[in-house]
Amino acid sequence: MITNEYKGSCLCGGITFSVAGFSELAANCHCTMCRKFHGAAFSTMVEVTDLKWLSGENLLKVFSSPNGTKRCFCSNCGSSLGFLSKGQSMSNIEISIAAVDTDIPVKADAHIYTNYKACWYLINDGLPVYKEHRQGDT
Repeated sequence: MITNEYKGSCLCGGITFSVAGFSELAANCHCTMCRKFHGAAFSTMVEVTDLKWLSGENLLKVFSSPNGTKRCFCSNCGSSLGFLSKGQSMSNIEISIAAVDTDIPVKADAHIYTNYKACWYLINDGLPVYKEHRQGDT
């Protein structure tokens, strides 16, 4: 775990947060739900430690997917902020790297769920590619 204090926010600034550290694993997820949630070819989420909501926690909304995962976003501007695996509490949230406002010591280390990637996106960055999750085939 890499530790310090890092701050982040949603697009409108209504929600602000800080974290003390990040996991060194941060995969680009190409699953259909992540692509739609982020409006992009993939999402990059990372597990964090000591998440503190500094302001706007009342603006935080959660969308529960049919598979039991939860995606957190700002109800005012729609910014994608976090992801929770099925059955996990907010203390185990994965934060969207794009929501962190300062430089962080984390870089994407893999592409996951590439069986569902957008046909118009070419993966050519040399990172490991997994058809499903990291335990899946490459």
